[in-house]
Formats: sequence, C-alpha cells, structure tokens
Amino acid sequence: MLKDDSEIVAMIKELLETRIRPAVQDDGGDIEYRGFEPETGIVKLKMQGACSGCPSSSVTLKSGIENMLMHYVPEVKGVEQEFDGDEEAELAGQME
Repeated sequence: MLKDDSEIVAMIKELLETRIRPAVQDDGGDIEYRGFEPETGIVKLKMQGACSGCPSSSVTLKSGIENMLMHYVPEVKGVEQEFDGDEEAELAGQME
C-alpha cells in the first residue's frame, strides 16, 4: 500500500459523508464505502435502503457519484457497485 493511499481513501470517505450520502439519504437510501483499489482506481460502494433495489441506482452511481469522486479525487478512475449474495440473486430474478 502506498503512503498516499490512506490520504486518497480519507478524501473519498469525506466526499461520501459530506456531499454524496446526504443526497442519497434524501431519496430514502444510503451508501456504504466498501474499498478502493489503487492499482485500478476503482472505488467499491454498496447502495442500501431504497437505493439497493432501485433500477436507477446504477445510473446514480455512474453519473452522479462517479463523476463527483473523479472530479475531486483524480486517482479515482471509476466506481463499481457491490452486492451481497442475496441481493445479486434477487436482482438476477428481476432480470428474468
């Protein structure tokens, strides 16, 4: 782990807490930080509450959250949504 990694993670978490989470909570959801991969620049997040099963959550994740994180933290190259096992099965069932 690079010395700067903890600083990058701190900036990501601060943005999530101060700018992103309040907006997501206004819509009845929440967001959880799951990790940052410095090699790829990918931030892993989990959508919760009303956002977890919402079809537009991936749009919110990509257009809103990803753009903001990439703007303020140049090391961030993208955002991916993580699911727990039961959520993945549930979403797969919705697709059929």
